[in-house]
Amino acid sequence: MSEPQTPTAARRRTAGVSYEHADPSYFEKRGLTRHAGAWSLWALGVAAVISGDFSGWNLGIGEAGWGGMLIATVVIGIMFLFMVYSISEMSSTMPHTGGAYSFARSAMGPWGGYVTGLAETIEYVITTAVVGTFAGLYADAITDDLFGFTMPLWLWVVVFYVVFVALNSAGAAASFRFAVVITVISLAVLALFFGLALFSGEFSWDKLWNIAPEAGNSTFLPFGLGGVLAALPFAIWFFLGIEELPLAAEETHTPQADIPRGSLMGMWTLLVTGFLVLVLNPGVLGAEEISDSGEPILDGFRAIFPDSNIASLLALFALAGLVASFQGIMFAAGRNMYSLSRAGYYPKLLSLTGGRKVPWVALVVSALIGVLLVFGLSALRNEAGESATDASVVVAGQLLNVAVFGAVISYFLQMVAFLILRRRFADVVRPYRSPVGVAGAAVAAVIAGVTLIILPFNEAYRSVVVGVAIFFAIGLLYFALVGRHRLVFSPEEEFALTHGVHGHPETEGYDVTERLEEQPGPRDV
Repeated sequence: MSEPQTPTAARRRTAGVSYEHADPSYFEKRGLTRHAGAWSLWALGVAAVISGDFSGWNLGIGEAGWGGMLIATVVIGIMFLFMVYSISEMSSTMPHTGGAYSFARSAMGPWGGYVTGLAETIEYVITTAVVGTFAGLYADAITDDLFGFTMPLWLWVVVFYVVFVALNSAGAAASFRFAVVITVISLAVLALFFGLALFSGEFSWDKLWNIAPEAGNSTFLPFGLGGVLAALPFAIWFFLGIEELPLAAEETHTPQADIPRGSLMGMWTLLVTGFLVLVLNPGVLGAEEISDSGEPILDGFRAIFPDSNIASLLALFALAGLVASFQGIMFAAGRNMYSLSRAGYYPKLLSLTGGRKVPWVALVVSALIGVLLVFGLSALRNEAGESATDASVVVAGQLLNVAVFGAVISYFLQMVAFLILRRRFADVVRPYRSPVGVAGAAVAAVIAGVTLIILPFNEAYRSVVVGVAIFFAIGLLYFALVGRHRLVFSPEEEFALTHGVHGHPETEGYDVTERLEEQPGPRDV
């Protein structure tokens, strides 16, 4: 598949990159439609993350024990809260689909924007694969319990990708409506589990401390402070994805107001549900028993309703949480690729939107990458005596760390961008200002930086992280040799080059660059 190159020959060079002008048809082929308000964004944000309450987080208990996981979750919760405040300020100032790439582009130039955008691509593409893996584990366990029917994990993942690429390609309105419905269902399932856990008689505080401590440690911290550090990536799973909402800026009616509102409502929702899950789920199952579960909420229902199909029937609804995140993170993966492609950082084909104004090419490409990762890692896994389910949980854990690797790079760079923008773009209008300001962004940056440093020290996942580092190097090489010579004056680039004077698509549209060429004023950064 190929597309005629609509941008004309390069006409300006700045900061080591070359820009091409795009005629109006270029942006017409890459149009988006505005649909969302604050509650739609709340639903999309919660949907993208809610699978973290259903699976993945519990692997951190195996690294740190329950007490260590509690400390890790508090630290990561502070990081995310401060980060969401900071991102809300930047998104209200720069209401572009580019999100993290847009913030870093204005603060740190084209290379900073590309590195941040590439890290976010890794985060969202891999996170979709992780959620698909856990969804496959849940679905297979349910169908096995109810009907005696199972399928290979990779085939479940393919089914989920096909269904949700189709849903996301149906248009922004369909995506947001589905997010609202599935978020309400997911929260209802969690509320039901919380109620059953508290009143069924199965919950016990003693179950939180049933991991035998290593010599010199306590039942609260059975693996010491080192375990807390090892659990940080898994605590991120409770919240990873809530920062995606700026990617919906050009599909939101009033992004300057609605993205901060939707983001903060979503963040506080996730803080409440995350800490309730952290206490009640292992309090029903036991910390040791839950530490390697592929479907902890389902196992919790099984503990409450032993020897009964009620647990599996309830788990059908619990699957909604994973389905919600699959759809929500896929939305983010598509918009991230779209924005970088529209600006020329990635091949321009990826930003085509078609008649329904959805970046369908980016959605298909991200799905193909996810399927290949799940299938490839599953095929390479060959441990003697290991069951298919255990192998799948290990694969999911490996992919989870890959996603976190990309995420924390993006988080760190976004917080650095916030600190720079407060100084370099001090006079730009900020419809929303972070209440934690520079200090909050600095704290979030430090926590993200520490998490990034410790990731390669987890021996079980070191080879995968190294593999991502290699992929990152390849991406940087592509930009150095190809991408930086093919940039386009997208809204994100216009905002950066004019220091915030232009690049507001909701008021100016997408074709102001020709006029800028004839006007004096600051442009190069």
